[in-house]
Formats: sequence, structure tokens, C-alpha cells
Amino acid sequence: MSDTHDTWTLAGRTWTSRLIVGTGKFKDAAETQAALAASGAEIVTVALRRVDLKAKDNLLSWIDRERFCLLPNTAGCYTADEAVRTLRLARELGIADLVKLEVIGDSRTLLPDNEETLKAARTLLDEGFTVLPYCTDDPIVCRKLEDMGCAAVMPLAAPIGSGLGIRNPHNIRLIVEQAKVPVIVDAGVGTASDAAIALELGCTAVLMNTAIAQARSPVLMAEAMREAVIAGRKALRAGRIPVRHYASASSPPSGLIE
Repeated sequence: MSDTHDTWTLAGRTWTSRLIVGTGKFKDAAETQAALAASGAEIVTVALRRVDLKAKDNLLSWIDRERFCLLPNTAGCYTADEAVRTLRLARELGIADLVKLEVIGDSRTLLPDNEETLKAARTLLDEGFTVLPYCTDDPIVCRKLEDMGCAAVMPLAAPIGSGLGIRNPHNIRLIVEQAKVPVIVDAGVGTASDAAIALELGCTAVLMNTAIAQARSPVLMAEAMREAVIAGRKALRAGRIPVRHYASASSPPSGLIE
């Protein structure tokens, strides 16, 4: 199967890229645009509460809406009500009905509040939004979000912006095994190998911002991440060899010349 035919489906649309990129923390508009282009991403996410919607030259104006699907998110919201209000505003502005739900429970760790996330998800789904919820790497929470109708689940790899990589691959694998919707690893990716591991574990896609925007060369890192998700996906499709506790010779012992 060629890469161009190894697609995935979200919200009734077919996607080729398995990398979703955030738009915060870049130096300026030029760097943002160059990194997005280098990433090969088709979906980009924007924190609505960090955009001055009254400004003529704001972050939204930097994004080519013909090229990228905009995924508004509720970063900075700490209650379900706050998140719901933010996304209702996005809908009124005609931004999107496909939304990333993020409800933070702690200002130091920025870990999600699962209870408030579940509450907000229910309200948004009832109002017709297509919801992609950011949550902890808890298989039970992910199952509840899927069962209520979320279009994907987005468990964290590690705390937002930490660059720690996937701290609990066992839980991520459990989530992948039970899910019937896309599993998108969100938050904590630090470098290309982390992205590859997410895809090797069977995740559908990976979302990141800091790992690219705060790299020494954001554009080069965006290219690396683009290649990493492709490599990880190929490795999953190829099927890795079993892990063994002892050596296994590359050449068979029979037929050796004495």
C-alpha cells in the first residue's frame, strides 16, 4: 500500500497526513507559515482564547484556510462552562464545528480535568459540535468519551510542553486496542522519535506544538516530525519482530563452512 493511499477518516473527511500542528509559540507569522508548510499537516489547531479576534492581523489571518483545516481549541479554559462558551463563540464567528475540547484542571501541571471534560463534551455533542477531547491517558475516560459520541480521543503523552515523550506506552496501547475512533496522541512529544513511537503503538495521528515551535530550527523540526509519523506508520504496517531475551543469529547455524 502506498503512502498516498494509507489514509484515515475524521469527521467524515479523509486525511493523508497523520501530523496535526499547533500554532502557538512561533516567533512570527513567517515562521508559523513556513513550519506549517514544512510539516505537511492538513489540520492546524488554534487556541481561541489567545487570539485577538478584533485585530486585523491576527493568528487566524496567517493561516491559509484553503490549504489547512482549522481546529479551534479551548486552551486556557478551566471549567466546562468556560470551554462551551468559547466554542459557541467560534461557531458564531463561522470558524468551525470541528473542535478540540481542552479543560485544564491544574495551572502548574496543565493536566486535563476529566470530569469537566466529560461534562463539556456532552453539552457540545448535544449542540451538534464534532468533538475531539484532550484527556489523560486513561482507557476508561477514553471509552466514556467515545461512547458518548466524540469523533476521536486525544490522550496525552506527557504534560503539555514538557517534551517528556510517551510516559505510559502501555496505557496508550490499551486505548488503541479498545477504540473504534481515531486515537490522536496530544501533548508531551519532544522529538521525532516520540512521534514515531506514537504511530508504532497504533495511534492514528499525533498533535504537537511546542516540540516544533520551540526547537532551535522550527522549520527543520517540522520536517523531521513529518518524516517521523510516516516512518512510525510504516513500521506499524511492516510489523516489528518479536522482542527476545536472548540473541538470535542473523545467519542460520546450519550449512556453515568448517
